[in-house]
Amino acid sequence: MSNALLKGKKGIIFGALDEKSIAWKTALKCHEEGAQIVLTNAPVALRMGEINKLAEAVKAPVIGADVTNMDDLKKLFEESMKHFGGKIDFVLHSIGMSLNMRKGKSYTEIDYGFNQKTLDISAMSLHRVLRTAWDLDALNEWASVVALTYIAAQRVFPDYNEMADAKSLLESVTRSFGYHYALKKKVRVNTISQSPTRTTAGSGVKGFDGFITYAEKMSPLGNASSEDCANYIAVMFSDYTRMVTMQNLFHDGGFSYTGVTAEVINQMEK
Repeated sequence: MSNALLKGKKGIIFGALDEKSIAWKTALKCHEEGAQIVLTNAPVALRMGEINKLAEAVKAPVIGADVTNMDDLKKLFEESMKHFGGKIDFVLHSIGMSLNMRKGKSYTEIDYGFNQKTLDISAMSLHRVLRTAWDLDALNEWASVVALTYIAAQRVFPDYNEMADAKSLLESVTRSFGYHYALKKKVRVNTISQSPTRTTAGSGVKGFDGFITYAEKMSPLGNASSEDCANYIAVMFSDYTRMVTMQNLFHDGGFSYTGVTAEVINQMEK
C-alpha cells in the first residue's frame, strides 16, 4: 500500500543485484511511494545481476559506477541530475564485499592488501559518494543518505571476519561526514543496522544458516525481513525523519538490546 511518502523525490540506489537484495526491495518501495530513481552498481555486478529487470519495473535508468573511482562517481551524479532535471533527495548505500572472506582467510590471517580493498569498497566508498555529492552540490537541503550496516560493528561475530571492521569504519564516516553535511545543507546521513538477511551477499558468510536461526530466537519480534527494511529506509528518506542524522539505527526485531530469550535458554537446556 502506498502512502505517497516520497512523492516528487528523486534518488540514487546503489547495490541492487537481484531480487534478494535489500537495495532491490528498496527501489521497488521507493517507486511505489512516488519517487523517481536512478539505479547503479559496479560494472561487474551489472553483468552478473538482473538489474535491467528491476529498472524496467521502476522505470529507472541504470548508470554503472565503480565506487572506488571518483571519476565514475562524478559521472554518476552529473548524469543523475541531468536525468532528474535537478538535485537529488536521497541516496542508498548498499555496498559491501570482503575479499578475505571470498578467499577463505580467517580474521587472524587476513591478507592486508585484500583488507585495504575491502575497506575501500565497503566503507570508504560512502565517503567518496558523500564527497562527490558535496563537491558537485548535488543534494537538496534536507536530503537523506542511508547506508546499510550490521551489529558486528559493535559486537564480535567470529565468522563475519574483516567486514566487522569495515562496518565500524562505515558508521564512523556516517557520523563524521554527517556532522559536516548537516551544517552545510541540512543533509541527513544515517546507517541502518539490519537483521541477518538472506541476501546473495549475506548467505556467503560462513555458518549463516545457523546464525540466522539463532538471531530469530534471540529477537523478540523475530528477524526483520528485507521488505521491512525497505519500508524503514523509505521512512528515513521521507520528510517525517528530518531531524534524524548521524545515527546508527538498529532494525533487528530487538536483537541488539536482548541479553537472552527464554527460547534460547530452553534450547540450551535440552
